[in-house]
Amino acid sequence: MTQQSKQRIALSVYFFLVGFCFASWASRIPSIKTNFGLNEAELGNLLLAMPISSLIGLPISGWLVSKFNSRNPMFLAYILHIFSLILIGFADKIGWLFLAVSLFSFAMRIVNISMNTQSLMVQKNYTKKINGSFHGLWSLGGLVGVLFSTFLVKNHIPMKEHFMYVATVGLIMGIIAYPFLIRNDKVSTGNKLIFGKPDKFILYLGLMVFFAALCEGGMFDWSGVYFKEVVGAEVFTLGYLIFMTFMALSRFFSDKVVDHIGMKKTYLIGASIVAIGVLIVIIFPYFWPVLFGFSIVGIGVAAVFPMTFTLAGNSKKYSPGMALSIISTYGIVGMLIGPPLVGYLAHLFNLKYAFILFIFSGLMLIPLSQLLFKELEKQ
Repeated sequence: MTQQSKQRIALSVYFFLVGFCFASWASRIPSIKTNFGLNEAELGNLLLAMPISSLIGLPISGWLVSKFNSRNPMFLAYILHIFSLILIGFADKIGWLFLAVSLFSFAMRIVNISMNTQSLMVQKNYTKKINGSFHGLWSLGGLVGVLFSTFLVKNHIPMKEHFMYVATVGLIMGIIAYPFLIRNDKVSTGNKLIFGKPDKFILYLGLMVFFAALCEGGMFDWSGVYFKEVVGAEVFTLGYLIFMTFMALSRFFSDKVVDHIGMKKTYLIGASIVAIGVLIVIIFPYFWPVLFGFSIVGIGVAAVFPMTFTLAGNSKKYSPGMALSIISTYGIVGMLIGPPLVGYLAHLFNLKYAFILFIFSGLMLIPLSQLLFKELEKQ
């Protein structure tokens, strides 16, 4: 096996594991809501802790990746990520839960920036596009995480035990994969943030990540709650499961789709599919239509992050790690605003109509992608 194949497999393991850990947390959000007796607004406040702590982690992650190789910050932050998941499971007071969730999100941000920096370096060793497959493995990890969570929820396994199982598997696999990650990927130029007039290319990428994060993050946090409280399904993880399934499957095919029709058309089609899927969920809030709607949303949103992160590597102004840190800031703001806003809208009106926010987010990708490619043609 070649060195580049080993590097790709090792990085793939980390994408899978982070998706697995995140889905384990997200699938238990309805359980946390019930266990702590939270209403929608209070749950929105809890979810607000994630993007705030993630936003704090962004400049730190950018500095770590530019100061050191991405490999070591990724591994250390991953260990912290695993540890904080255990803390979430054992939290018995709302204050401890806030602290654990914040730590979980903070560590995940450093891991994500480091992973995506590594993915751009691995991509350079291949002529064909492979970045979509990394994000597909993140989604596959999420899918496995939801399946595992669904099984444990159905068998009434306590959340603390659930998270201990996840942490044990994640720790063992992470330690095994670590030695094979790319070394010496530090870039000497483009590592400083330049203030002044915004770079239009980075701005449009950032805004697209913002709306994609608002939609995708909202689906992560609220699809299970929607399925439980609006649809009235007993196994509430099914909504999240179907969304993750179709997003994962689509991401494995996204590289071929982009090669065949191009990024520009893929953005347009994906945005339209997201809007149609959410509209079905709102108009027909019943078991099968909602399953179908969530699956369509998963297909539509699948390629947005892989494409946008890949385009960040084309920046003429910043190194890959710094470009990813900047556009990820927009994504964090999207996660900062989106899930809590859904909670507040649901509290004021109802959860069904709060999902209109996702239709708006999906459709915004259409004009922004047009502006992005006009700017790319000028470079």
